[in-house]
Amino acid sequence: MLSDWIELSLEGVTPKTRGGQLPGGSYQLHGPGILELVPDSCAVEARACVISVGVHGNETAPIELLGACLARLEAGLLTLGAPMLVILGNLEAIRRAERYIDTNLNRLFRRDLDGHGMEPQRARELMLAVDSFFDRYSKLPRLHYDLHTAIRDSRFPRFVVDPYAATRTQPEQWRWLAAADIQAVLHQHQHSWTFSHYSKHYHQAQAFTLELGRVAAFGENDLVALAPMARLIKALLEGRKPPEADAARMTFFRVAHELIRQANDFRLCFADDTPNFTEFPVGTKLAEDAEAGSYIVEGEPLSVVFPNAAVERGARAALLAHPVEPPKLRHS
Repeated sequence: MLSDWIELSLEGVTPKTRGGQLPGGSYQLHGPGILELVPDSCAVEARACVISVGVHGNETAPIELLGACLARLEAGLLTLGAPMLVILGNLEAIRRAERYIDTNLNRLFRRDLDGHGMEPQRARELMLAVDSFFDRYSKLPRLHYDLHTAIRDSRFPRFVVDPYAATRTQPEQWRWLAAADIQAVLHQHQHSWTFSHYSKHYHQAQAFTLELGRVAAFGENDLVALAPMARLIKALLEGRKPPEADAARMTFFRVAHELIRQANDFRLCFADDTPNFTEFPVGTKLAEDAEAGSYIVEGEPLSVVFPNAAVERGARAALLAHPVEPPKLRHS
């Protein structure tokens, strides 16, 4: 069943049975694209872990990566040792191979959400699923990895966004991510209402948005490059301590400014194919907006991340970041 769950979910097929047995535990279906893995007993290093993919529908590599891990579990090549909530985010967008249908789902994860439509409704379903899951495993450490791919090339093809919240990121997370071949870290500077931010802000979970290369169609992804990330997910499934590496091998950045599109008449003043983390010197004009005016780099060079001039009015058109020293990486 698990090996077919993603395909069945995308076809809109409701399985006749909503649960079943697995090596080391069982599975339960809580709704379309929402699967819980329940261990018979939790291993010593077990965490209550949420793995989400497809929050943007055209980001297929994480979906294929997760499907391969679930297939190994069902085949008995892994033994479940920790609870895991597995989520396919924007099902209709995945079916259409589009980033979203009406609005960006990954800006809607806040409890005071009052929007209407498919994506706001899906955000409410997913928030409720996460709330219920973490409540069921309140005595376990909480973890959420929201897996994505970027719409453009990057100086660092695999990087992680560390959401802004009061919860401190544990040093071991940097070592796990370094061993998973993450190359850079981007610290957010304010609340962003993404899915990973939801778990960190509301549930004090260790939570990250992981960018695992560039957008590609199903069947065109290089999963070999994601083998270290697969090892991390497999360790979490079995409740084992994941591999570790020196976190100093990653490059750390912090967001200094957000470019927000205020007007219909808006443009970014650099090429559409500019890679993420491209650095611009002081004095460079990065954006023109009929309402907000021009944005010019001042004070220090800034690197652009997630530039997208085609966003809705009031939405983020780019993050601007500067390098920072790695956190003090003591062993816990």
